[in-house]
Order: sequence, then structure tokens, then C-alpha cells
Amino acid sequence: MTAKHATGLIWFNLDLRITDNLTLIKAAQECQQLVCCFVIDESWFKGNRYGIQGISQQRWRFIQQSIADLAASLQQYGQQLIIRKGQPTTEISTLISTLGVDAVYSSDDAGVYERRRWQTLTKRFPFIHFERVSNHTLLNEQHLSFSLDNLPSTYSQFRKCFEPLAETLPNGQAQKHLKALPPMPKRSIATEATPFIEPSGYLKGGELAAHQHLSDYFASIAAGSYKETRNALDSFTDSTKFSAALAIGNLSPRQVIDALRDYEQIHGANESTYWIVFELMWREYFYWYLRCYQERVFKFSGIQNKKPVTSFYPQRFAAWCKGKTPYPIVNACMHQLNQTGYMSNRGRQLVASCLIHELQLDWRYGAAYFEQQLLDYDVASNWGNWQYLAGVGADPRGSRRFNLEKQTQIYDPNGEFIKRWHGDQAVSQIDFTDAADWPLS
Repeated sequence: MTAKHATGLIWFNLDLRITDNLTLIKAAQECQQLVCCFVIDESWFKGNRYGIQGISQQRWRFIQQSIADLAASLQQYGQQLIIRKGQPTTEISTLISTLGVDAVYSSDDAGVYERRRWQTLTKRFPFIHFERVSNHTLLNEQHLSFSLDNLPSTYSQFRKCFEPLAETLPNGQAQKHLKALPPMPKRSIATEATPFIEPSGYLKGGELAAHQHLSDYFASIAAGSYKETRNALDSFTDSTKFSAALAIGNLSPRQVIDALRDYEQIHGANESTYWIVFELMWREYFYWYLRCYQERVFKFSGIQNKKPVTSFYPQRFAAWCKGKTPYPIVNACMHQLNQTGYMSNRGRQLVASCLIHELQLDWRYGAAYFEQQLLDYDVASNWGNWQYLAGVGADPRGSRRFNLEKQTQIYDPNGEFIKRWHGDQAVSQIDFTDAADWPLS
């Protein structure tokens, strides 16, 4: 097969893996030479519109581990990962112009800024080939039984459309292995040094670590009781912990489905194994939700154009971020997040409910703080879930308010989680200035 393009460039983003990377496989098949690139976005390290830095040290370390792992894997194929730091469209434009690139490949991304950047590049270089490959979800747009303009308004409706398709995904679908890679152009390319990161942290980034965790999880019997344990606040094995690897693309959702099907062949399927698919369907829904609504996912009034009744008290927000509220369960969850970059699904619901209802703050500040802290930050799932809980998103029942005392009795009846994460160091008062004095730095 003759290659279509002389020099291709693959722009890695949320697909930091070799195995089952459909974008990389396509670029390898169609190009005589190939440049593999990752751009460290300089905006990650600056304050955003909410006055919050885009990325925490824990999350940045996880990404660095993933970059280093990808670079090592590419070396085994005679390739080098070119790492640039700056404004993404500027860096990609420089590589295109310098190396005479005639084809650019990237995995499709639901993000608003990411899609704008892609459109900017296609307009800037109208005479070269640009291609985005569906590589982040179980289904691509052609598989959907509806147009994006007619996305089901609730997850339940989406699930009814999706489930028949999910059940037909065959075992072995994800086993798409890379055979070889074209060589790099002979011209030297400036690159940032490949990061060397100690294998520390709550979760380790990288395809190798993700595959090991996937194997270990399904080698245990944890999947068989997942539905009963998934809301637990602290134990590592109570939930799958696949979300961080999925978010950065160390794993594809197809690979998770494959491993799950293999588990079911040995141990049998039950409601818990189905629930793992159920959670993947939530991830899928929010991906298409962001594709459908775009900028409206980040609006205060949400997709429903309904403004919540809130104000902004900087001391309340600071107390929430630091885990210094009057609510021990919330404090414990926030301390866990700040120290590890992880919080359970139930914990996320509780702290979000606290910020929105007890503290009466703008939900977008909570979403932005999660964006900074979470190892498994996924733009669609994060902002979609916050909208859902704030009552301006896909939930037909309006905002969700949790009784924090009742939730504590259910999920931490003996106070062990609160004690472990020092949530009992609660404060009785978090307002120390008149509201007329805000905003404060």
C-alpha cells in the first residue's frame, strides 16, 4: 500500500497510548514520514477566569508520567515524541511550516477550545490534509441512532438508545496493535526534555501502569461486587479507578469493555459487571453532551438557561477548597482530594451539594477547582456533572441537594473516613466579613 502523504504529524492529546490508538494506526498507514508531537499548554500554569490555576501538582505529575511512558513506547518503534511547550496552535503551526507537513492527525476531542484550535489550523493551512479520528469513546458519531442536534435530553433516554449498541460490541474489538511506524524526518526538531518522574502518587500515569491496573482489577473478584461498593468513600478497590487512565487516554474504553467481557466469560455476568458498562455509558453521554451544547456547558445558566440563586463569598469558597467548613464529611473529602487528586463519586456529589446549597456559591467555581485538582479530570464529565447537580443541566428533577448528616450516617457511620482525613476539624463560622466587602483576594 502506497502512503498518501509524504510527512504526517500526529498531535497527541487525550490519547497517550500505543495500543488501540486508532489515530496513530491511521497516521502510520498513510504517511511516509511521521512526526509525533505533544504540546504542553502554557495556559495550564496560569490563572483562569475563576482565579484558579488550571492544573495542580498532582495532576501535572500524572500527565508527565503519561508523557514519559508514551515517549519510551515510541522509542521502541524508532520514533521520538517531540514535546513542545507554549500556545498549542502556535507550536503546531511552527512544526507544520518547518517540516513541510502535508497531513495532520489528531484524536477527536469534545472540548470547546480544542475544537476551536483545530478549526484555526485548518483555516491557516487550507492546502494540507487534516483528520480527526474518533478515538476517545465506545461509539463514533456514525454509530449514533440520532443526530447531535437531537441528543436525548436525559441520560435515561440516551441509555435506551445506547444499550443495544453496547451489547453488540464484540470481545476482541480493542486488540488493534501497532505493527510499525514510519521514520521521523531527518531534519532535527527542537523539543523539551522528556520528563523523569518518580513512580509516586495515588495513581501512576502511563499506558504501562494503566494496563497493569486493568489486569490486576479483573484478576480479582472486585468487578463482581462493584455496584455494592462503588459509593464507598475511601477503599482503593471499591471502585474501578479506570477514570484517570481513560481521561488522559492511557486506556481506551474499548479495552475496558474487552477486559470486562473476558472477566464475565470466567466468572459470569451480574448486575455489578453491567454497572461498569452503565458508568461507561455516563461517560459516553457527557462526551456527546459537550459536543452538542459546547459553550453552554460552561454557562452559569447551563443548557436550561436557568440561573441559580447564588452569590459569591470568597471566604466560603476558600473554606470549601481547604476543607474548613462546618461539615466534617465535606472537609474529609476535600482533604482527600487535595492530597491525592482523587475523590469518590459519592464524595463528589456531597461536596458539590454543599457548595451549591449550604454555601450558596456559583457552581462553576467548584467545577473549576475540580478541573485543577482531579487526576481523572475529563472536561465533559466534570462540567456536565456539575451542571446536573446545580439543576441547570441534564437532570429533569432539578438540582440535587444531599442531607449531609444522613449521608454521613450511611457512608461513614463510625466516623473512620472523617477521622482518617481530619474532617472533624470543622469550624462553626466561615463568614468573617460583611458581604458588601467582597470580592477579596
